[in-house]
Amino acid sequence: MGCGKLTDEQLDILGEVANISMGTSATALGMMLNQKVDITTPRIEVINRSESLDDYSNICIFVQIHYIKGLEGNNILILKDHDVKCMTDLMMGGDGSNTDGDITEIQLSAASEAMNQMMGSSATSLSSMLGIPVDISTPEVKWIDVESVKIFERMFESNIEKFVKITFRMKIGSLVDSTMVQLYPENFACDMCDKFKESKLQAKDT
Repeated sequence: MGCGKLTDEQLDILGEVANISMGTSATALGMMLNQKVDITTPRIEVINRSESLDDYSNICIFVQIHYIKGLEGNNILILKDHDVKCMTDLMMGGDGSNTDGDITEIQLSAASEAMNQMMGSSATSLSSMLGIPVDISTPEVKWIDVESVKIFERMFESNIEKFVKITFRMKIGSLVDSTMVQLYPENFACDMCDKFKESKLQAKDT
């Protein structure tokens, strides 16, 4: 189920929501890594499913977030393999330079904890903006070969073709200057915009 083409107003709302929620996520991640983290400049576009991995080569890390309160559905963060290994090295007491080799189960577990903190902060921020309680389940973190798109296909309903893609610039101290992508179905975006506008109207009436 789509919701028709997203309007400029809806895209502006999504940009505002992304900017604020990822700003709080950056603060949470920075505290975990003991580094200054900036997640800025969201670029928003509506894409076809087939274009989702165009920015990535070889290996990337998929983080699937399920909303269990406030919003219905799920979305995905896509991070570069190197960036996740740098984060997890910092979390385990390293200096962020241990980024060689394949990602391990321990690193995936650490990445899951980092994403849980980040997206938990984002959910709290969304709750405030939308005027409703918002909560997530523990994020699922998967290591994916970009060629293995079937894994991606299973993460969403097969009939969803249009996605909102939000590209963020992510900086971690002097160690990482990279991009992170958030993806969610177009109908999820519409639902979030509707709740945002309802919250603004209620705030005016009080």
